[in-house]
Amino acid sequence: MGLLRVMMPPKFQLLALLAFAVAMFFLENQIQKLEESRGKLERAIARHEVREIEQRHTQDGLREREAPASSLSENDDVVIIYNRVPKTASTSFTNIAYDLCGKNHYHVLHINTTKNNPVMSIQDQVRFVKNVTEWREMKPAFYHGHVSFLDFTKFGVKRKPIYINVIRDPIERLVSYYYFLRFGDDYRPGLRRRKQGDKKTFDECVSAGGSDCAPEKLWLQIPFFCGHYSECWNVGSHWALEQAKYNLVNEYMLVGVTEELEDFVMMLEAALPRFFKGATELYKTGKKSHLRKTSEKKPPTKESIAKLQQSAIWKMENEFYEFALEQFQFVRAHAVREKDGELYLLAQNFFYEKIYPKN
Repeated sequence: MGLLRVMMPPKFQLLALLAFAVAMFFLENQIQKLEESRGKLERAIARHEVREIEQRHTQDGLREREAPASSLSENDDVVIIYNRVPKTASTSFTNIAYDLCGKNHYHVLHINTTKNNPVMSIQDQVRFVKNVTEWREMKPAFYHGHVSFLDFTKFGVKRKPIYINVIRDPIERLVSYYYFLRFGDDYRPGLRRRKQGDKKTFDECVSAGGSDCAPEKLWLQIPFFCGHYSECWNVGSHWALEQAKYNLVNEYMLVGVTEELEDFVMMLEAALPRFFKGATELYKTGKKSHLRKTSEKKPPTKESIAKLQQSAIWKMENEFYEFALEQFQFVRAHAVREKDGELYLLAQNFFYEKIYPKN
């Protein structure tokens, strides 16, 4: 280098030093970038390893949780959905399920929708179906809430829940709901209701053509059974009526009527003892089964009833009620007998014979 400086003019020596300095700076910069890249790579590898460990822990946890679930018996892997129609004695019946759940070892879950909206969004439908079918810690389960029928087969579910329900004479249901909004009931007497302070009777409402007693307010039991289709909620839709009938016969194990609730409870106990063992006796003797009664309710006059019965909406809702009542009475006739004023369930009426091959 010394010989080079002697042979090179000073001007070129300065240029050489600058070039050398630039080259060293460039090399140091590249080395620093390589060090940074190496650090990023090491951190990425570390994060990947952490994720693998977390995934292994998650999978191990899932396997641990699924291990006992896989041993669920057929009787335990059952879900009942009671999509209760308002003012049909649904609270009285649900109280029986709450009283029995500890003794019969199942879970009761209330489906509480915002503002009691009976129609779920599509994303909530997916969540609900997933919860009901996969929430193994809650099985066996009894779900209840003011929600319209939801077809689980649309979501690819193999094992559907068991649907049950209770309906009521449409005018009696509307009258009960009318006074409930104004005076409440003896279940939570201190709770302020939406129409509290309105002293107008149901007859006065009908006479004045009020909105709370209009025939459109009768349109409720049909859409609850029809489901989550838009046409179900079009008041007076004949398609909705037929769909509700179809669902009642094909999707519900049993639909009772408020006026014959004890028979409904008795048949459920016979068909589903895993849930309802002891329900009939509890209904007859328990305090909660008759707890909820609408306060200040006045029966409507014949004139008010006749005016409502002139509407096409009442005729459709009443047709659905009569259809449900006939189906319930048909099922009951093949399950229950009366003797000395008491109802009793028929014993098993089938057996097996001619079993081959003989061993």
